[in-house]
Parts: sequence; C-alpha cells; structure tokens
Amino acid sequence: FRGEAAALALVTEGPAELLGLPLLVRTDAPASSALGAQPAVERAAASQATALLDAGRTAHVTVGGDGSPGCGPRTGLLVVANMPAPRMIVFGAIDFASALVRIGRFLGYRVTLCDARPVFATAARFPDADEIVVDWPHRYLERTETDARTVLCVLTHDAKFDIPLLRLALTLPVAYVGAMGSRRTHLDRNARLREAGLPEAALARLRSPIGLDLGAHSPEETALSIAAEIVALRRGGTGVPLRGAHTPIHHDEADGPEGRVGSAA
Repeated sequence: FRGEAAALALVTEGPAELLGLPLLVRTDAPASSALGAQPAVERAAASQATALLDAGRTAHVTVGGDGSPGCGPRTGLLVVANMPAPRMIVFGAIDFASALVRIGRFLGYRVTLCDARPVFATAARFPDADEIVVDWPHRYLERTETDARTVLCVLTHDAKFDIPLLRLALTLPVAYVGAMGSRRTHLDRNARLREAGLPEAALARLRSPIGLDLGAHSPEETALSIAAEIVALRRGGTGVPLRGAHTPIHHDEADGPEGRVGSAA
C-alpha cells in the first residue's frame, strides 16, 4: 500500500471464477478490481471494503445472497485495510507540549510540533516528535494535510498565534481541536474569534479549556487529561468513572455482552 489509505478485498468463497480475485479500494481513486464479470458483487464488495477502511479494520465479510449486503451470488471476502497513522499536530513549544508529544506517540499518532520560534522548536527539546516545524501556526496549517482523524492541540496560549490558527482550525473537518488556557482566557479567546467572524457552530467545536478534569498539575498529568479527552471523543466515551456507571466499557461492542461486563483492559 506504500503508506496509503487503502483496502484490499480478496474473494475467499463463492463462484469458482471469482476465487482469489482482488478488489482494491482507495480513498482518492475509484475501486479497481478483477470482478468485472460480476458488477453486483463488485459494488457490494467495494461498499464493505470502504466501510472497513473508514473504521481501520480488517475482517472477513459476506456479500450477496439472501439477507446479505448487496446482491448477486453469495461471496466471501477477506478485506485487509491499511490506514496510515493519524496525525496529531501540537502547536506551541512549551513544557506541556513535550509531554503531549510523548503520549501522542504512545497512542499511535504521527506527531508534529509547530512553533514560530526557532529557539524553542528544536529536536533537542522534542526528541519524540516525528516532525518539527518552525513557522507561524496558521500558515503551517494552511499548507499541511489533515483529515477526519487529525487532532489539533493548541498550547501556544498567545492571542497573536491562537486567533488566526483557531479561526482556520475550527473550519476544517478534523477530529479534534483543543486549546489550552484558563477559563478567563477561554472567554476572551471566544470573544476574539467571534469578532474575527467565526460562526457559533464552528466555535462550538472548540475543546477549551483543553482536556478532562483530572485535577492535573504537572505537564505529564495535563498531557494525560488531553489524551483522555481525545480518546473519549474518538471512541464515544463519556469520561465518567466506570465504577457505578451503566455505560459500555468497550463502546464498539456496546450491543454485545462483553461491552457491559469484564475488565477495562
């Protein structure tokens, strides 16, 4: 896949003439397959592969046949999905950023640290970053690639950086936009963003003050609170303690019994 987002579906059961034939689904191009003799199977296979690609999952699925997705003859597919690591972009080369970069890497993100001040944005200070960018944050965000899995963490805590950056970030279809600051800073920042013309619907996407209420003090504890908020948002969690709660432990298994009992591991 060469690091691209793509899913490969191989026919494992069904009509003999289809066995072993592939179908390649990419996010930036039409599906490519050898199933031309069975267009109904190809459409159904492409739909299933696309869904698994969006979820970043590999699975065996069945299409066609009675009661199955799509139409045409019943066909089994092994769908192997490949998704590049999601991006975390941390703006602001402060001590809290160093801890957040580390935990971002731990969670599987490809982490970029961006700051306009070259004296602070250095590999020596941020050895865990996959990329260090010295540029004004909004300029970098304008020219870099983001997607629906990207998380943006604004730690600059300076209006001259925050306002142009957040004005752009909150209009992008990314997964998460959080900004550090006190509640007083949050209110002032919101007022400035409204004056800059940001609509309320976009402003409502801002996670500020950033993170969950863990009573954090140190950079590491603060990074944990930010990471916890990102995971909760990504997985549909509530952020409330599991003890005494009647919410699923594993939200992607909420319809099964294992979503409600067992350990949190």
